Amino acid sequence: MEKADKLKKRCTAIVLAAGQGKRMGGNVQKQYLELMGKPIIYHTLAAFQNSPLIDSIILVTGSEQMAWCRNELVHKYNLSKVDTIAAGGAERYTSVWNGLQVIEEDMTKADREGIVFIHDGVRPFVDDEMIARTLEATEIYGACVAAMPVKETIKLADEDDFVNSTPPRNRVWGIQTPQVFDFHLIYRAYQAAMESGRTDMTDDAMIVESFTDVKVKLVEGSYENIKITTPEDLEIAETFLRRRR
Repeated sequence: MEKADKLKKRCTAIVLAAGQGKRMGGNVQKQYLELMGKPIIYHTLAAFQNSPLIDSIILVTGSEQMAWCRNELVHKYNLSKVDTIAAGGAERYTSVWNGLQVIEEDMTKADREGIVFIHDGVRPFVDDEMIARTLEATEIYGACVAAMPVKETIKLADEDDFVNSTPPRNRVWGIQTPQVFDFHLIYRAYQAAMESGRTDMTDDAMIVESFTDVKVKLVEGSYENIKITTPEDLEIAETFLRRRR
């Protein structure tokens, strides 16, 4: 039993909630706005809390919100899998790095393998099927991202905002989260990225693409798996949530 448990990969979700949400407007950060009576971030955390595939959750938030998150989210809603609340960084990638370092310390102590799900706190419609699909792909390929084929024709612009080219639509995907990786792979990639001094990294897959030779697998997410960024997104999210209920 002890040997089998050691071989089982621990699945940890890093949920990012340190963003300022300037496009939403108002004084409340978007992750704390209410969606059907509860903060958006609650719905996201609950999805991972309720998944039997997830062992633990690291919530990364602003240092000034850590106490509120502990009292008004974790304790209030009994989110028992949130075992760490970490302070975020100035950029998304520094927040992820802070979360990865927490996992690295635990993995080293336990001497075990792991898989990490990196997810935007304002994508509350991640579900069990998506978690299962991305986990399965990561066990095979080591790295994957939830994504969906785009519905619109995409144009690439030149520096003067004229059309430069039109990529084939059947080869263009809109990238979502979770982005899921073998832990040691993503940790080494992030370590190299942080040492490089690059600041143009917009998602986790880009870091794996840039600092390893591992290909990132695209896995079906959902068109409902939206990132709530603007007031219009919040209205759409309420519609989705009512339909699910």
